[in-house]
Amino acid sequence: MADAPARVAVVGAGVTGLTAAFRLQADPSIEVVVLEASQRPGGTLRTVEVAGIPLDAGPDSFLGRKPWAAELCRELGLEMTRPATTGTWLWTRGGLVPYPAGTAFGIPGDLGDLFHWKGLSGRGRRRALRDLVIRKRRDDGDETLGGLLRRRLGDEATDRALAPLLSGLFGGDVDSLSADATFPELHRWERTQGSLIRGAQAALRDAKGGSPRAPMFVRPRDGAARLTAELAERAGERVRFGASVEAIAREDDRWGLRTASGPVHADAIVLALDPATARRLLEPVARDVSADLAQIPAVSVGVVLLVYSEGSAERLPTGAGFVVPRGEAPMVACGLVSAAWPDPAFGSRAVVRCTVGGAGQEDVLEADDQDIVRACTKHLAALLPLPEEAHASAVIRWPGAVPRYLLGHLERVSRIRQHLPPGIFLSGQAYDGIDVAGCVRGATEAVGAARNYVDATRKERTA
Repeated sequence: MADAPARVAVVGAGVTGLTAAFRLQADPSIEVVVLEASQRPGGTLRTVEVAGIPLDAGPDSFLGRKPWAAELCRELGLEMTRPATTGTWLWTRGGLVPYPAGTAFGIPGDLGDLFHWKGLSGRGRRRALRDLVIRKRRDDGDETLGGLLRRRLGDEATDRALAPLLSGLFGGDVDSLSADATFPELHRWERTQGSLIRGAQAALRDAKGGSPRAPMFVRPRDGAARLTAELAERAGERVRFGASVEAIAREDDRWGLRTASGPVHADAIVLALDPATARRLLEPVARDVSADLAQIPAVSVGVVLLVYSEGSAERLPTGAGFVVPRGEAPMVACGLVSAAWPDPAFGSRAVVRCTVGGAGQEDVLEADDQDIVRACTKHLAALLPLPEEAHASAVIRWPGAVPRYLLGHLERVSRIRQHLPPGIFLSGQAYDGIDVAGCVRGATEAVGAARNYVDATRKERTA
């Protein structure tokens, strides 16, 4: 008689949990159940309709330099696309200034571009160029992202040019973020090249001399949320909605999960949860992880989707969008969706996406939808040849959706995982990578660890 399949419970049906379920489904010796508290899958990867157009309400693309999300999409048979235009601008009080074309993480690899770039004052440019002669740091330990940038390139370049680009993914405030956990490439450039500018130059040379450079962003043709929609479809009835997990306990040689829809027993558990929820569930069975989980805070952000009247698309400049220095405008970034990701559904309408909120600016989200939309459209009309009012709009708030990778984050996550009980595995945005690609990679690694545990446990029982 064949052994009964081992059961793995995946808690959470966002991109991490659904990826874990998809990977586990490939093993016929494992039965998978996905427990989702809400009534829909996908987490922040979902769409909303604005003026009859389906638009991404959360992340709208994946980082091209991290291949895991794009590779999963291709594995699922989803057609991938890259933006039709890639130019990015910096908001300044004198108008929009384009970033130099040859940059790596916003750091120009061409000295001429940096020397003449109008996004910084002459003094700011001269200070940034001192990066070429400043001695490299002797200490190999972590430091804040802001501390690293200020030390090498100066305050003006950090605050005005680099922080708007680099902090967008991580909820803002580069001065509290871990450099090693957010952009480890920068420390590596300093160690190997002695300079961030020379590091950017080397990275750009490598890209030109090797395989074609990956685009900054990619996504499925029908939008980023198509990934989780396909994963949820593949999972089918394995996903149980309205099944919030209330407690986890060890029961003999298995794990018991008390859920809103009844008890579930499993040989292993993959927790694809935010730190606060994970802390609540793990505290009775893994007290040593509580303090470290509490040190992974989260901030709230919002997305403002704007659809303008017919004939407005041609008014947009050619480019992907612009970023804004902290506190200078109601939005922190603006994507020109109809220019970067053209779609027949747009017709001749301009479609624009503004990101609001983040660290130090969460109070923007407390305003009424109409006030948020009005503030964004008025500001856009002052910068671009767009009307002061959009034809249709939507405001989507994501409370506590962006985890913050504070100083020492990598060591913190390592300690958490070392102190998890055997058979419980933690994965997700707060631990494996803020972007979708990081979540996909982390889910795949968690599934590998869960499989190894289940196999080892099965061998022990039959020995």
